[in-house]
Amino acid sequence: MKYLVTGAAGFIGAAVCKRLLDTECEVVGIDNINDYYDVELKHARLNRIKDSRFTFIKLDIADREATADLFKREQFDRVIHLAAQAGVRYSIENPHAYADSNLVGHLNILEGCRQEKVSHLVYASSSSVYGLNEKTPFETSDSVDHPISFYAATKKSNELMAHSYSHLYDLPTTGLRFFTVYGPWGRPDMAPYIFTKKILNGDTIDVNNNGDMWRDFTYIDDIVEGVVRIADVIPVRDEQWKVENGTPATSSAPYAVYNIGHGSPINLMDFITAIEEELGIVAKKNFREMQAGDVYKTYAQTNDLFKATSYVPQVDVKTGVAELVKWYRSFYL
Repeated sequence: MKYLVTGAAGFIGAAVCKRLLDTECEVVGIDNINDYYDVELKHARLNRIKDSRFTFIKLDIADREATADLFKREQFDRVIHLAAQAGVRYSIENPHAYADSNLVGHLNILEGCRQEKVSHLVYASSSSVYGLNEKTPFETSDSVDHPISFYAATKKSNELMAHSYSHLYDLPTTGLRFFTVYGPWGRPDMAPYIFTKKILNGDTIDVNNNGDMWRDFTYIDDIVEGVVRIADVIPVRDEQWKVENGTPATSSAPYAVYNIGHGSPINLMDFITAIEEELGIVAKKNFREMQAGDVYKTYAQTNDLFKATSYVPQVDVKTGVAELVKWYRSFYL
């Protein structure tokens, strides 16, 4: 089985590459290695992948011709598309970066899969698509028509674009709405990394909404296991499906969308406490109001994913935070 993994130098992408190689697959990883955050961390992730069945190619998925050439040359069986311009707040500052990567790039991946008849495209969506939805847990049957960041809007667009290709070209596609992934080798722009770094350095951490926030923190190994398992669950057409009695996550086309998260939200202050206890340091805290683009609570209903894959998250927050801190100390100190 030959896989393409986009965003292979990213937090989730690099971990997915390693996991696929454990299953004896051939993997081609691509990434543009942009400077949104420390490129040395991205290179370090790639350097951990030591396998003759892995090939890395530096490529920007927004480059239509280069992406089309890659698909034609390599003839992938399956694609796990994780490349994207990440970050909710940065989308407020630089929306064009999100249009290039998350919209144009996603289209180029869809076209490559269509033209070369890829058997299954699995792609990254986000829990951010739930936007103004205040009903919890978030279910894939919920409306996601009211995003509150441009990043979320691009991820919702990805789902719509995928559905059109599934319907028109019989391309099986599966979207995964990720919920707050954390752990070793994580992104420096995300709260778990920021908190760990600042507490160790004696700096003050910003605590949004005065600590009254909840996140469905999900450990990286649990996420990766779910991604790899769902790649084997290829959607099929369902001629009996109707809009009137279906959900937005299913279709008459070979199309599916799942939440992928731990399924048990943690209060932000409890997560900070877990880091403090692991470090043996009490954080200096600056309590502030909710920030633009933030949501109060994320909470994944993952029953559909469990039915499809028997995916059950294994790592609790205390264990996950301990692994994050251990990695941070070994990598940076």
